Amino acid sequence: MHWAVASLVSAVFLGGYEVFTKHAVRGNAVLPVLFLSTLSSAAVWLLLMAIEALLPGTWPTALTVSALTWHQHGLLLLKSLIVGSSWACVYFAVKHLPVSISSPIRATSPVWTLFGALLFLHERPTGLEILGVATTLASFIGLSVAGRQEGIHFHRNPWIGWVFLGTLLAAVSALYDKFLMARAGFTAATVQAWFCIYLVGLLIPFVAGWKFRWWPRGEFQWRWSILLLALSLLVADFLYFSALRDPAALISLVSSLRRGSTLVAFAGGVLWFGEHHGRQKLFAIFGVLLGILLTVLG
Repeated sequence: MHWAVASLVSAVFLGGYEVFTKHAVRGNAVLPVLFLSTLSSAAVWLLLMAIEALLPGTWPTALTVSALTWHQHGLLLLKSLIVGSSWACVYFAVKHLPVSISSPIRATSPVWTLFGALLFLHERPTGLEILGVATTLASFIGLSVAGRQEGIHFHRNPWIGWVFLGTLLAAVSALYDKFLMARAGFTAATVQAWFCIYLVGLLIPFVAGWKFRWWPRGEFQWRWSILLLALSLLVADFLYFSALRDPAALISLVSSLRRGSTLVAFAGGVLWFGEHHGRQKLFAIFGVLLGILLTVLG
């Protein structure tokens, strides 16, 4: 599959993931949702790895997890730390924010990825890239105006800060993904399998704290959307990692195409959750996507 097509299909599943995440955490304890969804993803890969170990050659190369050195394991453990921190910020924020607000903010991740490329790779922005960033920031203002109609003030609501921090960490993860796939030579299956497994291990102490009430916490209710968000993310990330292995795929372009997920999440927020002021937010959302597009074309 061509990397651009893989990125666009990944965007559809990523949008579904965001909608299912909102359903899973709404009025629900966040840590068990995060843990169980990650455990579901890890279980899929452990099953595939076990079958491959017992019956070599069962799966196509794309689904085969490679043997790793300790150094390579360390690289994937670092990815799990970055992703786990990003997800924790985002999950808590999504619980308290409309998905039609949180998803557009997360969609700006490619802009911050560009900033990272400028800082670490010493690239220089073109005129279109500067226009793209300006358009994105202007759309943020429009989104904040729509959010105020729901009582969400961007400069005072702490959950805006959480989703923004999660978005910045996602940009760091995207830059690191390009390193893992293009320079370190990892396969998509290897990265996805081991980062899910390590993330389960990293979450266990926090889930234990939740279980034994080491701090005040909410109650957990099992929902079918937990499995759906795990499966959606499995497909979305596998296609994303596969796209990044193509030498012609630029991380800024792949990240931007994936953030077409905003349209899926926006539609889900309005149609499924009955979120308000859809028309006012829609203009700002298209502005965010236009800004990303201009950034990429630059």
